[in-house]
Amino acid sequence: MHASRNGTVFGRGSWREASRIADILRKETIGGALLLAGAVIALVWANSPWSSAYEDFRSFTIGPAALHLDLSIATWAADGLLAIFFFVAGLELKREFVAGDLRDPRKAAVPVAAAVGGVVLPALLYLLVNAGGATEGWAIPAATDIAFALAVLAVVGRFLPTALRTFLLTLAVVDDLIAITIIAAFYTDDLAVGALLGSLVPLALFTVLVQRRVRSWWLLLPLAVLTWVLVHESGVHATVAGVLLGLAVPVIRSQAAGGPDAGPGLAEHFEHRFRPLSAGVAVPVFALTAAGVQVGGWSGLTSALTDPIAMGIMLGLVVGKSVGILGTTWLVSKLTHAKLAEGLKWIDAVGISFLAGIGFTVSLLIGELAFGEGSDADDVVRVAILTGSLAAAVLGTIVLRIRNRTYRRIHEEETVDANKDGVPDVYERTDEQDR
Repeated sequence: MHASRNGTVFGRGSWREASRIADILRKETIGGALLLAGAVIALVWANSPWSSAYEDFRSFTIGPAALHLDLSIATWAADGLLAIFFFVAGLELKREFVAGDLRDPRKAAVPVAAAVGGVVLPALLYLLVNAGGATEGWAIPAATDIAFALAVLAVVGRFLPTALRTFLLTLAVVDDLIAITIIAAFYTDDLAVGALLGSLVPLALFTVLVQRRVRSWWLLLPLAVLTWVLVHESGVHATVAGVLLGLAVPVIRSQAAGGPDAGPGLAEHFEHRFRPLSAGVAVPVFALTAAGVQVGGWSGLTSALTDPIAMGIMLGLVVGKSVGILGTTWLVSKLTHAKLAEGLKWIDAVGISFLAGIGFTVSLLIGELAFGEGSDADDVVRVAILTGSLAAAVLGTIVLRIRNRTYRRIHEEETVDANKDGVPDVYERTDEQDR
């Protein structure tokens, strides 16, 4: 979703970008299904007669104590595996703003503004509900889980126009950057400056090598791991290392390597390598270790959901995200005099905005950082995130299903290739207009 050159919100992007996004969405959709499976297994296991085995699994410690890396499996999933997730997010973010359609500030304005609106309003609603109370959880409802959202889209919105899918992905990528910035700035308790400064050395060496287009894993992987270890030791959440490493990778080929038209850059190469690992392993395993919460029957569920912390999180995810994203999008369109693309209505933005309220992975991570794993608020946070995300998914599904006939028609138009050149005709017309 963006304001294109002719002042259109939800305008269709280039075919090259649309095909790349489609490839990403296919992989993330599979990852979303695995994420849901991991979450369901965790919930069932945690509320079964074998719940103690689940807690033993989460708390099982492994790793070298000499390096302060004797961590529980749950911590390895949150600090280690999610670093891979954020590495891919860093690659995607840089790719979008360096070589993607969003390198044009006019196209980037709407999704970036919408992402900011979708972070600020949920935080404000949470603080309003918890004024004078547990304010440290203000950032929990701020993040969008793209894998979870795309898993919902795979079921209910497979004919959704490319521009709407692209918006949801772009919004989530910017959302991730804001979330990791919040984690680094607000959820770092004890900062070890020496370790943090030390992490810049392997990070700089990694940057020099990738800028010289070195792909040798036996050089890059040890530097990446050392960067992660030192960031972890510094007290800054280790996932920050993933984003920094991703942003270090060049997107466009140098002239010596043939220039931009010679093929995919190193960032895209790494993205193809690591996205399946992120979507297929890292995020589902984190869901398995983080989503298991003992509900405690109907009375336990009622007690958890009426807690101010839970109410703030759910209000933020369901109302804050949707109103923040929709309101900011509408405001930017009015300020720029942009109009909706042909065939689309504001109700389409409503559906997508609800789906952006699915805040699973990063919300669970921030919840653990805010209140501490195993704290009194921990179970309340997890119940609220699961309930709020489910409510957002259901509302988004209802709205998008109402418009399914229109989406089917647009999908048919976007797939017509009369001249059989491999590029749908509508994208050839769009590319000509953009030139």
